Amino acid sequence: MIVLAIDTAGTGCFAAVYDSGNDMVLASAGADIGRGHAEQLMGFIDEALAACGKVLADIDRIAVTVGPGSFTGIRVGVAAARGFSLALGVPAVGVTTLAAIAESARETHPGRAILATIDAKRDELYCQSFEADGRPRSEALMLEIPEAQRLFADFDGLICGTATRHLKDNPPENTAQTDLTDIRLVARLGAIADPSRGKPSPLYLRGPDVKSQAGFAVARA
Repeated sequence: MIVLAIDTAGTGCFAAVYDSGNDMVLASAGADIGRGHAEQLMGFIDEALAACGKVLADIDRIAVTVGPGSFTGIRVGVAAARGFSLALGVPAVGVTTLAAIAESARETHPGRAILATIDAKRDELYCQSFEADGRPRSEALMLEIPEAQRLFADFDGLICGTATRHLKDNPPENTAQTDLTDIRLVARLGAIADPSRGKPSPLYLRGPDVKSQAGFAVARA
């Protein structure tokens, strides 16, 4: 399967063409642009396709990050993914940034449960725990820092992501501490996602009483 992966959930704007049969990114393009995702995304997609000699007609699936992250950026990526899906007649699937963080940690620390975190600012965190095999252990939540510290005080796995410092005094090396999402892992997770769960769409987390739906994560202004 050839997957076109798109990430606009943070300050980065990236596209990649991925061959799931060989677990290989054929080409990727993008940059940490801060803003202007709508203006630059299509150019990066064209660049990635040209670099590996593919055209849109070769794409079998679209994968897109759906958050947590930049509300505006996520809308740009999701709209593009839905448009390509409709025009090409191929499925589009959503990949959460929390799942991508957890997948990155699983690569360097196999066999461990993972708590993926993102600093949501305003003294709040996005958190989700995953089993060692990548299956979600908990729902994705937005929590105030003291509540997150209470809920995950006895977490028995690896804590990673940009909010790790709020939950662990000495974060381990080689765990995801960056705001940028690994587009390779977005593609890989998109290839194994279930397209029957519906079109990718941002989910807005407002607190621990709001449960995630269809595997899609939250965007926040």
